[in-house]
Amino acid sequence: MTITIYHNPKCGTSRNTLAMIRASGEEPEVIEYLKTPPGRDKLVELIAATGLSVREVLRKKGTPYEELGLDDPKWTDDQLIDFMVEHPILMNRPIVVTPLGTVLSRPSEKVLEVLPNADNVGTFTKEDGEIVGKSEPNA
Repeated sequence: MTITIYHNPKCGTSRNTLAMIRASGEEPEVIEYLKTPPGRDKLVELIAATGLSVREVLRKKGTPYEELGLDDPKWTDDQLIDFMVEHPILMNRPIVVTPLGTVLSRPSEKVLEVLPNADNVGTFTKEDGEIVGKSEPNA
C-alpha cells in the first residue's frame, strides 16, 4: 500500500499527521514539499483530489499571502496555482494521499478518514497534549 504525505517537518500539524500514519502501521513516502515542490500538474491533481477549492488549499499564515494580495478576488484559480508553484510555502499542509482518498489533514486527525488501518491508531496524543482518535465506549 502506498501512502504519501506532503510534509513540512517544521509544522506541528504535519508532524502529528505523520505520527498518526506511522501509528497505523504504515511507513509513508514523505515528500518535504518545500525542498521538492510537487510542480504545477501534480499540484492541480492534488487539489482536485482533496475536493477543496484552490483558495481552501492556500496557506495564509507565515507566507507571502498578504504581501502578494492573494485575498483579492481578481486572482483566478490558475493564477493562484501559479503563485503556489512559485512560492511552495503557500500550499497548505499536510496533504496525504492514500488508496482511500486524499485529504488536507487540518486538523491532523482528518488523516484518519483516509487511513486504511485507522483503527490501529487508537487514541493519539498530539504534540500540544490534545487526545484524538477512537476511545473506548462507556460500559
